[in-house]
Amino acid sequence: MSDYGEPGRTPDRLKGRPSWLLGRAAARSAALLREGFAEHGGGLRGYHYRLLAALEQWGPASQAELGRDTGIDRSDVTAALLELESLGLVEREVDSANRRRKIVSMTPSGADRLRSLDAVLDGIQESLLAPLTPAQRGQFTAILARIADQPRE
Repeated sequence: MSDYGEPGRTPDRLKGRPSWLLGRAAARSAALLREGFAEHGGGLRGYHYRLLAALEQWGPASQAELGRDTGIDRSDVTAALLELESLGLVEREVDSANRRRKIVSMTPSGADRLRSLDAVLDGIQESLLAPLTPAQRGQFTAILARIADQPRE
C-alpha cells in the first residue's frame, strides 16, 4: 500500500463506490498534508494550524474552548499549545476570573507563522485538486461540504 492508501489491485466491487473513493482521496490528502507540513511547516502539524486559525478567527480562548471548537482532544490541545508556546507563537496566561483556567492568545509571530502556513496549505490544495478544472474544484468542494456537514442518522 502506498502513502495514498492505493492498493496494488482493487476488487471491482469497490472501485466505483463513493465511500472507497472518499477514503482513498482522504488518505492522499492526509499524506500531502503530512509531507507539506514536514517540509515547509517548521515542525508544525495540521492541528497546530487548526489552533492558530481558531485563535486568529475567534480571538483569545481557554484551552478547553479551543479543544471543543477545533475538535482536538483536551490532552492533545495542551501538548500542542505547549509546543506553540515554546516557539513563541502563542501565550498562555492564567485567567483572573478562574485561576485553574488558562487563556491562550496568539502572538504577532504566531500570526506571521499562520500566514506562512496558509501558503503551504494553498500549495497542498493545488496538488490535491490538480486533476480538476477551476469550475470542477468549486463543485467538488461544495459537494464535499454537503457530505461532510450532513448530520448522522
